[in-house]
Amino acid sequence: MSAESRARALVIGAAVAAVALAGTYLAAGGSSYAPAKTQDPCKDRAWRNPEGLDQIAEQFSLSALDGAACELGVTREALARALATPESRERFTERYGIEDAQLARAIRAGLLRAVDDAEDAGALNPLLAVPLRETIKSIPLNQAIELIQNGRALLDELQSFLGAAQGLLEQFLP
Repeated sequence: MSAESRARALVIGAAVAAVALAGTYLAAGGSSYAPAKTQDPCKDRAWRNPEGLDQIAEQFSLSALDGAACELGVTREALARALATPESRERFTERYGIEDAQLARAIRAGLLRAVDDAEDAGALNPLLAVPLRETIKSIPLNQAIELIQNGRALLDELQSFLGAAQGLLEQFLP
């Protein structure tokens, strides 16, 4: 086989492979691909059965983002990106015409929704939910954002508090 014949065979082989790849793509439904729509943040989402603090913290953060996004009329994803840095938050508030006070109210509303969702799912003790709600109502914006970004730290503290309170009760009760 000459060099010219080998080159021709390689070109034909590459063309066949390209056609086969395109055909496989089309057969798998590739011609009708559409990106998934973002979910409505105002719609309730059932909590999965959380197994461990990390999963509870993740669901808490997502629920808080949903609640805040619903209040602001934006997607959860847009809000999550906005809260990543002070610069992205500033761009977000300018783009959507949102004042810091409005953002703070929405973030607090989202956190309160997350507390309700966590309590309803049995992931948060009702004895802790009441003081947590009161605390959320008055925390500064930066701390509220931190709670959304790091729900794990909050839940760790609550768990420690509950353990200490339980220890005190056991000392005083027969």
